[in-house]
Amino acid sequence: MTEPRNAISGTQTATPPRLSPPEAMMVIDFWCEAGRELWFAKDADFDRKFRDYFLGLHEAAARDECRFWLATPQGALALVLLLDQFPRNAFRGTPRMYATDALARAMADTAITAGHDHAVEAILQAFFYLPFGHSEHLADQQRAVALCRRLGEPHATHAQRHHDIVLRFGRFPHRNPILGRAMRDEEQQYLDEGGYQG
Repeated sequence: MTEPRNAISGTQTATPPRLSPPEAMMVIDFWCEAGRELWFAKDADFDRKFRDYFLGLHEAAARDECRFWLATPQGALALVLLLDQFPRNAFRGTPRMYATDALARAMADTAITAGHDHAVEAILQAFFYLPFGHSEHLADQQRAVALCRRLGEPHATHAQRHHDIVLRFGRFPHRNPILGRAMRDEEQQYLDEGGYQG
C-alpha cells in the first residue's frame, strides 16, 4: 500500500493544520486502495497505517474543523470516513472507537440531504449509511435499514442484523466491556452463542 503524501501528522501543533480537498482525496485514495478485503477486517498493520497517516486529520475533523469538506461529495465521504471508520481501526478495542459517532452521523445526514451519497461510486455509498448502523438509537437503525435497502445485498441484510440487535437489547452487547457497561445475562448468553461481536 502506497504511503499518502503530505498527510497531516498526528503531532500536536500550535495552530490548526491547513485542510484542503487534496487531503480529503488522500483519505479516499487510501481507503479505496485498501479495498473490501481490509475495510471490515481486523488487521493490525492496516490499522497502524490508517492511524499513522491520518491521525492529524481525524483529530481536526473531531474538532469540527473540516465541515467545509461537506461542499463536495468526495470531501463529505472523506469526512465521514475519518469520523466513523477511522476510529474503529485506529482506536480498536478502546472507548475512543465510538467517540465521534454522533458527529459522524451529523455529517452523514448533511451529506445525504445534499445528495452526495448518489454522487460517489456505488461501492462507496454504504459508507454514508454506516454511521446510522453504528448507532445504538433505534431510529438511526431504522434509517440505516431504509438506506441500505437501496443498495441491495449484502448491505440490506447487514443493516437489518444490526437493527435487530438494538431492537432486542437497546444497544450492542459486544461494546459493553469496552465501554465499562455491566453485561446483562441475556446479553452474555447471546455473545456466548456466537452473537455479533463487532
